[in-house]
Amino acid sequence: MFNKTIKLIIAAGIIAYAVYQFIEGYIGNGIMFTLLSLIFIFLYFKNEFILLAFLRLRKQDFNGAKKWLDKIKNPESALVKKQQGYYNYLHGIMVSQSNMNEAEKYFKKAIALGLSMDHDLAMAKLNLAGIAFSKRRKQEAQKLLTEATKLDKQGMLTDQIKMMKQNMKRAQMPNQHYGTGGSIRAQKRRG
Repeated sequence: MFNKTIKLIIAAGIIAYAVYQFIEGYIGNGIMFTLLSLIFIFLYFKNEFILLAFLRLRKQDFNGAKKWLDKIKNPESALVKKQQGYYNYLHGIMVSQSNMNEAEKYFKKAIALGLSMDHDLAMAKLNLAGIAFSKRRKQEAQKLLTEATKLDKQGMLTDQIKMMKQNMKRAQMPNQHYGTGGSIRAQKRRG
């Protein structure tokens, strides 16, 4: 809604008015304005549109999340560095449903900008590992998967990591057929 510097200016103005209220003896008003300024300080560190997009994603509403993210016109000026990371992370999650190349670009940019939560970083690396594995870059996928395992300290992604490891092992195993395989002549001799 507001640029990040405008939020700080509004918060500073409200705090100045709160100090004026304290000086005038209106303690209740000063406390109320101080609490009001905390909202703008909070929104400086946690962008309101990103929070609303996360809420939409929790409900699996990708279109609603995209609408909220599209309201951020210029992410470089409107967002702090970590918020830009989450902006790209959310775009990567939404785009990964349809376009893997674009999703890879968003996830790499999110990791480069930084994500504050370890499980979010682990999820981004797990998605990148899946994309790398689908593009036949097995070494990169294995490296990203081990990094995701290290970052997943609470064990929220253990099932997904285990499934990815099983898929990677299955792809590395040679296809061997025992039993009824072979040529038609060999099958007739057995039968």
